Amino acid sequence: MIGVNKKGEVWVFAEQHDGRLEDTPIELMSKARRLADTLGVKLAAALLGENTNELSKKLIQYGADTVYLVEHPLLEHYQTNSYAKVIFDLIHKYEPQIVLYGATVTGRDLAPRVASAAKAGLTADCTDLQIGDHQPAGNNSQLYKNLLFQIRPAFGGNIIATIINYDRWPQMATVREGVMPMPSPDVTRKGRIVREKAQLTEQDLPLEILEEHKRPKKVDLKAARVIVAGGAGVGSKENFRLIWDLANCLGAAPAATRAAVDLGFIDHDHQVGQTGTTVRPSLYIAVGISGAIQHQAGMNQSQKIVAINNDPEAPILQIAHYKIVGDLNIVVPKMIKAIKEKNKMLDA
Repeated sequence: MIGVNKKGEVWVFAEQHDGRLEDTPIELMSKARRLADTLGVKLAAALLGENTNELSKKLIQYGADTVYLVEHPLLEHYQTNSYAKVIFDLIHKYEPQIVLYGATVTGRDLAPRVASAAKAGLTADCTDLQIGDHQPAGNNSQLYKNLLFQIRPAFGGNIIATIINYDRWPQMATVREGVMPMPSPDVTRKGRIVREKAQLTEQDLPLEILEEHKRPKKVDLKAARVIVAGGAGVGSKENFRLIWDLANCLGAAPAATRAAVDLGFIDHDHQVGQTGTTVRPSLYIAVGISGAIQHQAGMNQSQKIVAINNDPEAPILQIAHYKIVGDLNIVVPKMIKAIKEKNKMLDA
């Protein structure tokens, strides 16, 4: 276990691939900045790769006071062993009190390995982070001040758990994609770039990457201003065409619940919810969606929610700004027809 450093920095692992920062660490910078300010400490980013110096300047613009930059040919492509070794060495040297990772494929692979090496705790898939005090149960128990409250859904999303590490530091967590708002860069910000050397050899990379194939996502739900989502209540893959047609009329992104994805109505790239993408569109139209808490966790911050459901007791109607109780097979075609007629009038 690394020493408990009450004045240690707040760190964000700055995940990058092919010289491009991922969205999740940038999203994390906004929350990490607030955590650092609350604690009265510096915010730092750990950036690993090769020829990534320009990304350091970008991280400073997004709120980092310090960027620990490690460049090495063996870090050009992500591998668990090499990245975990370098991150652990940095943590051992600088003793941050908090280390945050995005809950991406890379973050979910890297964070447990680092936590194991540091003999520290790790909370996965957090949806919020706060600073607070905690006193364990007991007559003479100590009050621990300014701990990281790691907040995440538990038991299938039926409860929200707050997890605290008061004696195993650094406090580490992975944070779900999209749950933190994307901050705006400040090009006038100044920061410090600290170059560190990686003590790596070929033996630290047990795998050799021969080829790399990446499939881009079919839809960018996080960037969509309007989303039309369908649930299991749509009924079938063929009937899900209504969701596509309504989305096309509105210039919106088509989306779905996990149940609809599991039924094969649409692929996983379009999934919104606790195990999918978290979205904040200006308009979210929920069609045939019951509104389980797992789905609400991924869309309840939408500015306006329109719900279409034939069950007046459906949970989605409790959070919707506009509610339509009726058969989606009747309501949605009428909506499509009305939108098309209005578009024709605007084009005339």
